[in-house]
Amino acid sequence: MASLPHGEPPPRPVGHEQIEGELDRMLLRFDLPGELAHLRQQPAWKAGRGPSSTTLVKHPDLRVVLVALRAGQRMPDHRTVARITVHVLEGRLRLHLGSGPEVLGRGELLVLDRNLEHDVEAIEDSAFLLTLAWPNPEDCP
Repeated sequence: MASLPHGEPPPRPVGHEQIEGELDRMLLRFDLPGELAHLRQQPAWKAGRGPSSTTLVKHPDLRVVLVALRAGQRMPDHRTVARITVHVLEGRLRLHLGSGPEVLGRGELLVLDRNLEHDVEAIEDSAFLLTLAWPNPEDCP
């Protein structure tokens, strides 16, 4: 890992490692089980008050969010101009779409095009990665 000018190491975000590569490109590596364990220590998870989440990556055109839901919890209907993926890490989810429900289990990935109304319901205690990719403004009608 590269050092700052005065020999100080760069800050290490909780749960992941910053790696500077050639050409000054930044890579992020995440310990997803560790991040999930940390989420499950948060008051929202312990009290069962809705989803627990943490944003792992935040760029103008890309977000990656780790979300944990208890069985029966629901993220209400919404839509986004971003394309999204839902990758189930643990448990089972039901997404309600205009075309009907989609049930996803561990290891499954669902890709939704932009502006599709949907909600997410946990059938059992679940964790998933939500990736949002915003379009280039020139590509929008």
